[in-house]
Amino acid sequence: MNQRTTLLSAAVLGGLAVGLGAFGAHALKPILLQNGRVEVYELATRYQFYHTLALLAVGILQHWYSNKQLQYASFCMLTGTVLFSGSLYLLSFISFSLLGPITPIGGVFLIMGWVFLLVGIYKK
Repeated sequence: MNQRTTLLSAAVLGGLAVGLGAFGAHALKPILLQNGRVEVYELATRYQFYHTLALLAVGILQHWYSNKQLQYASFCMLTGTVLFSGSLYLLSFISFSLLGPITPIGGVFLIMGWVFLLVGIYKK
C-alpha cells in the first residue's frame, strides 16, 4: 500500500478501535459477560490498537523510506488486523468453529508485517 492508503487505513482502524472498545466496555458488556468472552473482546481491541499505531508508523516511515517492503508491511498489518481482531470480535458473540483458524492466519500476517518492516528499514 502507498503512504496515503497506509495512513488512511491507520486513521480508520484507530477510530474503529476507540469506538469498538468503548462499545464493548459499555453497551456490549452484559453480552460479553454472559458469553464469557470479555477477555477475547479486550484482546481484539488491544491488538487492533497496537497495530493501528504500527501502521501509522509505517505510513510515516514511507515518507523517508520508499520501498516495496514497507508497502508489503502495511498490507500485511492491515490484513492481519482485520483477520485477527475481526475474527476475535466475531468469536466474542458467536460460536462458529470455522472462525477459529482465521485468528492464527491473521497472526501470521501481523508477524509478516513486522518482518517486512524490519527488512524495509534495514535495506535503507
